Parts: sequence; structure tokens; C-alpha cells
Amino acid sequence: MRLLLDTNIFLWVVGRSPRLSDRGKEYLKSANAIYVSSATIWEIAIKVRLGKLHADPDALINMIEASGFEEFPVLARHAVGVARMPLHHGDPFDRLLVAQAFTESMHLLTADEKLLEYSDLVIHV
Repeated sequence: MRLLLDTNIFLWVVGRSPRLSDRGKEYLKSANAIYVSSATIWEIAIKVRLGKLHADPDALINMIEASGFEEFPVLARHAVGVARMPLHHGDPFDRLLVAQAFTESMHLLTADEKLLEYSDLVIHV
């Protein structure tokens, strides 16, 4: 299984947060490949700049590879995928992550239960 991590899951993994469930850890262990979207780093950078999050985006970029994950770029076809999605969720970053997962036949590992409305490709942990 190929997994795309949502922003919270990525932060929990690299921060060794106890908020990451055992179920989430099992998905991470069993995945063939784990991806972190460039949109995730973009979201973090915006939240840091707005004072909503205390993190070092540069360090997080390095943690993608150090964690054994792969950076996943946002492509035009992912952006177009957002336009084809129902409006179950208003967050543009989450919607882009869902579109990336759908377009690339990946599973999105998320802490946001609302995203389950999109598809069984979304895994809530």
C-alpha cells in the first residue's frame, strides 16, 4: 500500500507525538511507500508565518527523507482533481491531498474524520 500523509499525521510522526494511534503506526509499518506532499510543507510554512504553528519548515523538509518518506510534488493534474471533487470539506490543503491520493491511486492517512466522506482511499487513524 502506498500512503500519502496528511499534515497532522506527518507532524505527529516526526515529532513522535503520542497522538498517533497504534492503528496509524501499523499502517505506517505495513506501507510499501510513504509520501509527504509539498502541499503539506506549504501549509506548515503558512501556519508558521501566521503564528498558528511553531515549527521549522526547513528542518521538516529534511525530516521527510530522514524518516524514510518521499516528497510528493503537486502537479497540475492534482489541482484539476480538486475541481472534480464534491465539497465535503472546505480546507484547500486537505482537498488537494485528497485529490493527490485519488489521482495517484494512493491511500491518504489522516486524522480528519470528515475526509472519509470522499472515498475508501481515505484512512482515518
